[in-house]
Amino acid sequence: MNTHHTGDIDRDALGAQLEREAELHTPFLEKAARWLRELMGGDDGADLAVGRVLDAGSGPGVATCLLARTFPHADVVAVDQDPALLERVRLRAAKQRLSARVSVQRADLPGEFDALSPADLIWTSRFVHHLGHQQAALDALSATLRPGGTLAVVESGLPPRFLPRDIGMGRPGFQARLDAAVEDHFASLRAELPGSTRVVEDWPAMMARAGLVPTGSRTFLTDLPAPLELSAREHLHSHLSRLLERIGDRLDAEDRAVLERLVDGDACTGILWRPDAFYLAATTVHTARACTGR
Repeated sequence: MNTHHTGDIDRDALGAQLEREAELHTPFLEKAARWLRELMGGDDGADLAVGRVLDAGSGPGVATCLLARTFPHADVVAVDQDPALLERVRLRAAKQRLSARVSVQRADLPGEFDALSPADLIWTSRFVHHLGHQQAALDALSATLRPGGTLAVVESGLPPRFLPRDIGMGRPGFQARLDAAVEDHFASLRAELPGSTRVVEDWPAMMARAGLVPTGSRTFLTDLPAPLELSAREHLHSHLSRLLERIGDRLDAEDRAVLERLVDGDACTGILWRPDAFYLAATTVHTARACTGR
């Protein structure tokens, strides 16, 4: 998980939020990992084909450890620029008794792509879009694959929805407007990235331009109906609190007031207490394989 543009933030709080969010998506991660195992040759084939896995932009290591369990004969390396997040990977791996096969590598990507060692499988989740030149990033990841290796890129899909259209505050359609403000904010951030280059985000085509052979894309649902468990509500509260800080000034007065009420921990209209809060997200994984004879 790339953490550019986070500014002066509480690293422990951010790490906890990222870990909670990833755990929320565990059903998706499990299904995606099983799909990758099938793509790599099924039970026996995957064990023979996958000896080394990279999780590029690993964040706190939820996917890292899950990949280690899915490919039990592979060494798995979590790569991230944030030492605090990598420490979370170490702790998580130790708790799950995976320390013998899970290691960490601090790398400031994209500048240190050449520091990555070759791998049979590279997993990167919502990381490439934080780099200025996305095609160059895919080119570098492609070059890191061993012959016959697979690159799995988690991008696109649909943003999470967690509120009904009419929440009884402000104008109906609040979350759609919130999503639009987030997109505008992210577009501004991307324009300021070093080497920022616009590209049509056709991920299979971009992976093909990187010299790989696309092997399919699949979209997985995370569907948590109301009423949500406390951990999911706490994640949404942290998420909305950060949005209030980052994009509150992009909202009109009415929508900003609604957002403030949603993050009010003592109000019955707040996200921590609303009985109508749910969590629905669609996450897409794009895959491509390196030619065996390159």
